[in-house]
Amino acid sequence: MIGEAHKTGPLRIGLLTYRGNPHSGGQGVYVRELSTALAGLGHQVTVFSGQPYPELTPGVPLVKLPSLDLYRPEDPFRRSRPFADPIDLLEFGIMCSAGFPEPLTFSLRAWRHLQRLRPDALDIVHDNQCLGYGLLALDRRVPVIATVHHPIVVDARFERVGASTARRIGLRRWYAFTRMQGRVARRLRRLITVSGASRAGIVKEFRVSTERVAVVPNGVDAERFRPLASSRRVAGRILATASADMPMKGLRPLLEAVARVRATRAAELIVVGKPKANGSISSLLDDLGIRDSVKFLNGIHAEDLVRLYAEAAVAVVPSLYEGFSLPAVEAMACAVPLVTTTGGALPEVVGKDGEAALLVPPGDARALATAINRVLEDASLGRRLGTAGRRRVLDRFSWRRTAELTADQYRGVLSGC
Repeated sequence: MIGEAHKTGPLRIGLLTYRGNPHSGGQGVYVRELSTALAGLGHQVTVFSGQPYPELTPGVPLVKLPSLDLYRPEDPFRRSRPFADPIDLLEFGIMCSAGFPEPLTFSLRAWRHLQRLRPDALDIVHDNQCLGYGLLALDRRVPVIATVHHPIVVDARFERVGASTARRIGLRRWYAFTRMQGRVARRLRRLITVSGASRAGIVKEFRVSTERVAVVPNGVDAERFRPLASSRRVAGRILATASADMPMKGLRPLLEAVARVRATRAAELIVVGKPKANGSISSLLDDLGIRDSVKFLNGIHAEDLVRLYAEAAVAVVPSLYEGFSLPAVEAMACAVPLVTTTGGALPEVVGKDGEAALLVPPGDARALATAINRVLEDASLGRRLGTAGRRRVLDRFSWRRTAELTADQYRGVLSGC
């Protein structure tokens, strides 16, 4: 049974993340903000991470569990150091077979490191989307709970659409780790996810019972992500956070929508993300004739992102599917008019069409262009959406609330509930 002190007192938490990049994707943001909020509640949090490492709040310890870092953008598929042990060899071998090794090999490194700690060093271990086999071994030593933002098999399904036979074979090898994730998810004590849509996907894809999956929405730092009175919106400026390498993020229909908008008015698109050099997005820009109207920014800090939101006439989340969408919440927190799709959890996050955002069907470039034009043409609509979005964030999404609900899940696992 859980000790009396742990029913209400501070917990010793190990937070695992196999990738912690704070400037690409939501995993690094989740780890930084959740660890900060948990520490603010008085818990002792230690983060264990592989490369790229997260940027943590001072006072939250980071234990580095270095991989071979085979996917660093500046020198991919080359190991960053000599082989040191069998886990390194396993990581390199899976990479050479066109698979993605990091979830498995990080979990093994975490298990190896944490089993060396004294038995009472941690009360609970919280995994962030890794779901590697090493967690099952670790769970025999200390209770393990995992956050699944959404099942990655959804990403694989979107990437297979329209892919060549050779590409499909490559995707099958790359996403082979998702079979492991399903097996591990079915055996862990409890899963946390960020929306009802994600829970439904986890139940379906991983064959996990609904009652074992708790919904704990993400938060946002509404003091950092806020309207800036000193900035003025730039007419016709559209802002989106969308990975060009992931079809699920909907950059292609967004670019097609921008081309439609450009046919009737002056407009520019800023994309927080990085396209592949000489990839399909680059050629699409030329095909649509909008290369000079689209700018990509990569690796920017939160303060710069807030300024971009403050200067945008409209923010767009064009995703075909989202398990939650931190960019949507950040845009609402900054009171920028928002256009999103109805993909996945986005209606849960932003509300009904016309409340705090305009919603369109996923992948529909014509509808996306129409919604963007409505905001650009109607300043009063933009102000109303922005005000309602900021109010929705303040009412529903804070990292403190996320931390409190997450700690409740820890205590439930420790008490056997």
